[in-house]
Amino acid sequence: MTNPRDILNKLKWKEDYDINQAEIWFIHRGAPNDTKIISGEDILKLEKSFMKTRTAMIPYHRIFKIKYNKKTLFKR
Repeated sequence: MTNPRDILNKLKWKEDYDINQAEIWFIHRGAPNDTKIISGEDILKLEKSFMKTRTAMIPYHRIFKIKYNKKTLFKR
């Protein structure tokens, strides 16, 4: 698993995981350091090329880090 979509799908659908415990770091121009961090709780739907949250649609190519239980699962 090398891409954010696969990792997020695993966290959402595998019984041993809880996507609500995930922390997703992504590029958000205009935010401090052009970085924004959201919780997995904010994800409403995982689409083919983006994830839908309560406030935005975030393309997977903007995600540069995914942490789960303080462990980094993905880093670009």
